[in-house]
Amino acid sequence: MRDPARRLAAEALGTGFLLATVVGSGIMAERLAGGNEAVALLGNTIPTGAILFVLITVLGPVSGAHLNPAVTLAFALRRDLPAGLAVGYVAAQIAGGLAGMLAAHTMFDLPLFQVSQTVRSGAAQGFAEVVATFGLVFTILGTLATRPALVAAAVGLYITAAYWFTASTSFANPAVTIARSFTDTFSGIRPIDAPLFIAAQVVGAVVAVVVAGWLLRRRPA
Repeated sequence: MRDPARRLAAEALGTGFLLATVVGSGIMAERLAGGNEAVALLGNTIPTGAILFVLITVLGPVSGAHLNPAVTLAFALRRDLPAGLAVGYVAAQIAGGLAGMLAAHTMFDLPLFQVSQTVRSGAAQGFAEVVATFGLVFTILGTLATRPALVAAAVGLYITAAYWFTASTSFANPAVTIARSFTDTFSGIRPIDAPLFIAAQVVGAVVAVVVAGWLLRRRPA
């Protein structure tokens, strides 16, 4: 791992590119899908899974490529990341995510500052985010414990799948949720719905740490 300044820069840059991909591909997919929501979702899914593979491969050696406050929380709970640095990671991720969202708006010549009108509310959506975030964090911890070289592939494939098997389309990331509340495009979420998603993501991450800690713990020889 690099020094703290480079680690924070990597988290901001990576989360920025993640949001530029999520929002930008959502805009492009909606424009090209001709009203077919399944095609639009597919056009949003594939780039997101692909960019995660790239970002984790490139930035993993620098900062661990969390790109996600829920992942950072998991590593902090496991005492793999100091609390002070974890707070810095979260701030960098949120700032980077907002910058990436603004970059997508700029590229597609949209108003920079928007408020999403996309409704994503209700218990089912909240539960979907618990499941999505649990699965993401468990995938990361499990792959690190068994095949660490495959983390980038595992995360990219998991998110690609979770876009389709969760009712919420698997935000699984508080920084993503915050940034997507300020884009009134295909990938948006109303700001009033964001707290439910974020709370569910925190719950999913905590449960994943507990389950992974029990399931993957090795007995002393």
